[in-house]
Amino acid sequence: MPYKNLKSFIEVLEKNGELVRIKERINPQLESTEIIDRLSKNNGPAVLFENTGFAFPLLMNSMGSYKRICLALGVKNLDDIPAEIENFLKMLAGPKSNWLDKIKLLPRLGELANWMPVVKKGRGDCQQVVMNPPDITQLPIQKCWPQDGGNFLTLPIIHTKDPETGIRNVGLYRMQVFGPTLTAMHWHRHKVSAKHFSVYKKLNKRMPVVVALGGDPVNTYVATAPMPEGIDEYMLSGFIRKKKVELVQCLTQDAQVPADADFIIEGYIDPEEELILEGPFGDHTGYYSLPDLYPRFHITAITHRRDAIYPGTIVGIPPQEDAWLGKATERIFLTPIKMLLIPEIVDMNLPMEGVFHNLAIIKIKKDYPGQALKVMNSIWGAGQMMFTKMIIIVDGTVNIHNYWEVAQYAFQNVEPGRDIIFSQGPVDVLDHSCSVMSFGGKMGVDATEKLPEECGKKGKEEREKGGKWENGKLADSIKKFTEIVQCNLTLLEKNIPLIILSVKKNKRNHVEELTKKLFEQDVFRKIKVIIYLEHTIDISDITSVFWRFSNNIDPRRDSYIINMNGATHIGLDGTRKTKEMDGFEREWPNILISDSDTVRKIDTVWDKLGLGKFIPSPSLKFREQMYGQGAVAGE
Repeated sequence: MPYKNLKSFIEVLEKNGELVRIKERINPQLESTEIIDRLSKNNGPAVLFENTGFAFPLLMNSMGSYKRICLALGVKNLDDIPAEIENFLKMLAGPKSNWLDKIKLLPRLGELANWMPVVKKGRGDCQQVVMNPPDITQLPIQKCWPQDGGNFLTLPIIHTKDPETGIRNVGLYRMQVFGPTLTAMHWHRHKVSAKHFSVYKKLNKRMPVVVALGGDPVNTYVATAPMPEGIDEYMLSGFIRKKKVELVQCLTQDAQVPADADFIIEGYIDPEEELILEGPFGDHTGYYSLPDLYPRFHITAITHRRDAIYPGTIVGIPPQEDAWLGKATERIFLTPIKMLLIPEIVDMNLPMEGVFHNLAIIKIKKDYPGQALKVMNSIWGAGQMMFTKMIIIVDGTVNIHNYWEVAQYAFQNVEPGRDIIFSQGPVDVLDHSCSVMSFGGKMGVDATEKLPEECGKKGKEEREKGGKWENGKLADSIKKFTEIVQCNLTLLEKNIPLIILSVKKNKRNHVEELTKKLFEQDVFRKIKVIIYLEHTIDISDITSVFWRFSNNIDPRRDSYIINMNGATHIGLDGTRKTKEMDGFEREWPNILISDSDTVRKIDTVWDKLGLGKFIPSPSLKFREQMYGQGAVAGE
């Protein structure tokens, strides 16, 4: 059943025990973030902040769990949607041997018409109230993190059209507020809306842009979905809703928007106008994205429902709400990928710690040598999967949603010098580890069971495996190196030959040199991988280790293969990169934590919020890992 509006979704959340209403005065500036950050990391509920100091309540964390994302999309299980897609594609592609088979197909083809958006006459509920004059500062727009450049819309559904073809694109890009009728429009160079902008620039024409907030949560999800260029996102929305999206004409711009939205913000971008410096912004990587130049969006009208609710979210150190939007995309788009692009794919997992684009675990049905390499290259050429920094390919019966099982299987099958490949190409604009913006290294790991053609006549590698790990000797050897602050050998107990070290670098090429010295020692002969992190990081927390590591490594630049005593090993440098120690010329951002005053304020009022047992601030865990207090990491 599609939702009539955002209010009806809230009613369903409340009925299912998934929402708490907070009547205490909470400021959208920093305070709402601190509350939601605590809840996101502890499986907490959605929150409706009813007293924001503005005329509108603020809804947050509404899709921030598996159950709530399923409720938002109207399914019991996320795999229900790809199963429907698979059945439909098989029906279309199946053989039609006679006229009767073709006639039977007609009703299913008629369903397509029910998915296509339709423009209705007159005004929609989203236009019940016209704000005169328009003033976006009257909305409870958040400042999420202390070093953010200002207040940001975090769930705006952005509508643009190609001026030559008229084809619509719907995306979700943050918007920094600069005044009552001025924001920035943060779209990256790879996005379709950015391509539309470049066409308007060539034509020297103003670009109409309209923004929807709220309404059916399916529309918010599809704005994040990696749809192929030229395919209307509202067609996917109609497929998921089982009902077409009704659109209405805007008041001041030639564009159409969902009639059920809570707010509509109409405006334009002048491609001849000077860009505006936007940011910093605490981003989904868990780090600040640093200031850069983006187009100015001029607001010409704001309309809203009489009972409008402002939707917001926060992104930051995972897990956050966006992880569940990403999980929906992982499940929904698995079927098109394997049916239309890479048929040997069995399953796919994008771990939350990999923040969507840093790590993908892929399971395949392996039939021939080199197939894992073929799949890696296919993924790096598939739409937004091109941004994937690291790919691990497995086969067999391994459950790729069990990370311990994946790690054990992978290390059983991987010989680093043979099975890890490096490449380079486009990376996400928010990746701070690459030496130049949006272009960097990639790593593929063939963790499939090897065929004879891939590893010699015996068909098995000859490296000594398992047995008793010499933890004591390893620890003693590591202690000889004073730059090593901590060591974590716990993965050895699970028969995973990987060691995690935190180091305090004090010279150029330090990690490469240290890797060579460690693997020269006989006690390291069975260790396949060493991961290095900064000395400030608590490496006993494996989840944080892999979040930090995947963000901080450019695999091609920061990997060191060592061939020693007939076996290969690899050191992976996940430390912070600086000009002094690494020749790194870009600014390195800080991680995201709340300021002490905000933490204390929420501690003080927690018992009044109705959120149950006290949850300490996640920021306390990371405070000592900051380098100064700015968005840019100081020395």
